[in-house]
Amino acid sequence: MEPEKRINKDLKIFEENIIPVEELELSDEEVQVKEMAKRYYEDTKYYFKIEDFLTSFACIAYAHGLLDSLRIMHDLIEDS
Repeated sequence: MEPEKRINKDLKIFEENIIPVEELELSDEEVQVKEMAKRYYEDTKYYFKIEDFLTSFACIAYAHGLLDSLRIMHDLIEDS
């Protein structure tokens, strides 16, 4: 898959996955993690815009990792 398509796909997945997290009651530390994930999401779009696809992909991967940690802690990810 081309880098641009992969990053766009990952951006959409993040946008879907953040919705239930936004509805949770989070501790102060969890709010910090959520906000950091959102900042990395925004960084992804910035680096994508300037065509630095490597950095853009790294940012969205990190954003997903942070978000997934919250999703795991709050049972929003099903075991496969």
